[in-house]
Amino acid sequence: MLHEPRFLSAEQYLLVTLIVQLAGIAALSTMLVRFRRFRTLLLTERRDWPERVKFIGALGVPLAAGVVSRLLLGYAAADVSLGGAFLAGLVAGPYAGAIVGAMVGLTALDRGEWIAVPLFVGCGFAGGGLREICPKDAIWHFSPFVLTGLPRYLWQLVRRFVVDWQMLLIAAPIALEVLRQVLGHRYGPDRVFFFPATSAGMLGLTLLAMTLTVAIPIKIWNSARIEHKLQEQEALLLEARIDALTSQINPHFLFNTLTSISSLIRTRPDTARMLINRLSGLLRRRLRAHDHFVSLRDELSAVDEYLDIECVRFGPSLRVDKDLDPGTLDQVVPSMILQPLVENSIKHGLADKLGERLITLRAHREGSVTVLEVIDNGVGIDDDRPSRSVNTGIGLANVSERLRVIYGAQGRLAITSTPGQGTQVRLEIPDPLLPERRTA
Repeated sequence: MLHEPRFLSAEQYLLVTLIVQLAGIAALSTMLVRFRRFRTLLLTERRDWPERVKFIGALGVPLAAGVVSRLLLGYAAADVSLGGAFLAGLVAGPYAGAIVGAMVGLTALDRGEWIAVPLFVGCGFAGGGLREICPKDAIWHFSPFVLTGLPRYLWQLVRRFVVDWQMLLIAAPIALEVLRQVLGHRYGPDRVFFFPATSAGMLGLTLLAMTLTVAIPIKIWNSARIEHKLQEQEALLLEARIDALTSQINPHFLFNTLTSISSLIRTRPDTARMLINRLSGLLRRRLRAHDHFVSLRDELSAVDEYLDIECVRFGPSLRVDKDLDPGTLDQVVPSMILQPLVENSIKHGLADKLGERLITLRAHREGSVTVLEVIDNGVGIDDDRPSRSVNTGIGLANVSERLRVIYGAQGRLAITSTPGQGTQVRLEIPDPLLPERRTA
């Protein structure tokens, strides 16, 4: 049995069209914010003209395309000209809003909608004017839900004459939509596009949709702004933590080195001069906060400077062996990652040992991982003696924390120790994708 087709009423058609319109503006806002350059534009409150032109193009071209879609295809939900022009002015300033308004207005002018040009240009200036007078944070907190506090706002306005910027921001697009309704009923839909509101309910839906047309993009873009700022803060915090860990130096080592230099100045001045040069080179590396990553070859040079100092202190009883794969010397590693381990071996493993003291440095590749090992034949780690605990001092704890901060779970530090025989510390460093240096 055939059924007669059912058509939407005027209220139903308006409701469906407005819902599709809001979905379209949300989709457009989400697509734009996925581009890094557009997100960068949102982060700066004061933009020069090249940045404004980028914003105008990013927002004005899709809005003009929506007008073309309405004119050629009869797809009314694609036209968000009034809200788009006001939004452009609110975010990018009066001139950017006016240009976007002119772009969509001139597109509609091709079909004789001559009221569109002055109306939409005025909307852009209105949004930009509000941007100039209200606090910038108030713009990014734009929300229609503050209408629930309208009685409280009116009471504050009467009692203290306190301006609520949120109410003013919401009142502006509502007033512009009312103006469009008035002009549309006066001159007809052939002169300006609008959704005719023939009842109070339809007018309320139209005003709410206009407010949401502005509020939805702002909410989406503000979330992206907050996320971007959090990422930047996280990167800066990471950089600060690496700086702090890298710049640490054992005060006992510095004291012992200066004492050795003092004792050698008169008897062995050449050796004292060599120690001063080695110490200055080591301290210079510590002060290079911008060099978070270096080649393994440079890192071993820093270790050699440290060992030259310690060899003077311990004399011929301290010997250093190196077993280095030449293919690892150009691998990128965190700066000052080996010297704390060597220092830890000497301080906790070899200082109290009698006889020959041996430190072995090894480096080789295992797949995409660079393996570094520091091995000593010292007294080993005894958990019953706090002075030789794994967590003592800044050596192992420093390296472990830096690996965790830089590489997460991919960077590993493993310790194998036998009391009375020695200790082996193994580092597994993955090939990093070095981030760009960020500046505050």
